[in-house]
Amino acid sequence: MAESNKPDSDSQENDERVEQLAKDEAIAEADTLLLTVPNQLGVDYNAHVIEAVLKHVAPGLGWR
Repeated sequence: MAESNKPDSDSQENDERVEQLAKDEAIAEADTLLLTVPNQLGVDYNAHVIEAVLKHVAPGLGWR
């Protein structure tokens, strides 16, 4: 399969999520965030979602 020249949509979506979350006052004040992932999509997909949050979203918000 040929590689696409379009921008990395996952990276762009993560940047947009970080921007939206950074503007949310409730998230800025929270000391705990509950992330819910649907179990119907399977372990591999859920692991991918959680990994994306840990690698791309959390650091962008200064979370550790």
